[in-house]
Amino acid sequence: MEALEDESADLLALASGAFAGERDPWANAANAAALVYERLPDLNWAGFYFLRGGGLVVGPFQGRVACVRIPLGQGVCGTAATSRATLIVPDVHRFAGHIACDSASNSEIVVPLVDGDRLIGVLDVDSPRFDRFTPADARLLELLGERIVAASDWQVAGIDGY
Repeated sequence: MEALEDESADLLALASGAFAGERDPWANAANAAALVYERLPDLNWAGFYFLRGGGLVVGPFQGRVACVRIPLGQGVCGTAATSRATLIVPDVHRFAGHIACDSASNSEIVVPLVDGDRLIGVLDVDSPRFDRFTPADARLLELLGERIVAASDWQVAGIDGY
């Protein structure tokens, strides 16, 4: 468990370093996606969807080509965005309404990004391994989400509500 805690602290420290002095949300999201994809094992996709035009639109990511738009309330991302709660899905094939952007994905975790009462979007991470994500992963990604929200100037991003 200590090694996992060290890796988590390392990822958060690297993210804080990447965000230092940078307010551009696209630059911060790009670096965050790269760090998650590089540092967490057994992933096939890591990235962001942002609230634009009344739905979620793909942002910076690492992995295969992604679904471009996801309606609020649909799929894992849309459900997490609407509920504003982190969702861990051990088997995406058993999630009602799952949107299969990559057929290799078997499990998923989605963390909503919220600034006060405003939904910004979601951090979405997929794995080809069933039951890949744990509560510790959820906490790590929630902390990363909090850091990117605080570090970025969302008014320049075209996010709904800003």
